[in-house]
Amino acid sequence: MAALSNNDILRRLRYTFDFSDEQMIDIYEQADVKVTRSLISDWLKPETDADYKEMHDNQLAAFLNGFINLKRGKKEGVQPPIEKTLNNNLILKKLKIALTLKTEDIVELFELTDLKVSNTEITAFLRNPKQPQYRPFMDQFLRNFMLGLQIKHRGK
Repeated sequence: MAALSNNDILRRLRYTFDFSDEQMIDIYEQADVKVTRSLISDWLKPETDADYKEMHDNQLAAFLNGFINLKRGKKEGVQPPIEKTLNNNLILKKLKIALTLKTEDIVELFELTDLKVSNTEITAFLRNPKQPQYRPFMDQFLRNFMLGLQIKHRGK
């Protein structure tokens, strides 16, 4: 299977949490980023659509930072810098923070997709890449994590 693109992740989050265009714009504003409805629309279009626009890492990072601010409350002062590059581990970390997920919650999300992942594996995914126990959060894990979120919030 192909890797999930940033556009795929945005589409899945929009569907999972049933965000309207206005809510999507508001999430970006939570990260002090301005986007237009038409840009969001172009990101959400299928790759085969002539108006499709590829979403860059910093654009998805801004959305995830805004999602954290929306769910957890925006901190006073300067906002954390928006990452220029993202990987699956960082996406997992940001969603974990936004949704206040504990390791056990993440294990349960995987169980909803019939994938067995241990607490130890989850903590390895969340570690600093410089630590020897760090493990890359591969595409199949991200795909199943996103599916688990969808099942939890929308049902099968």
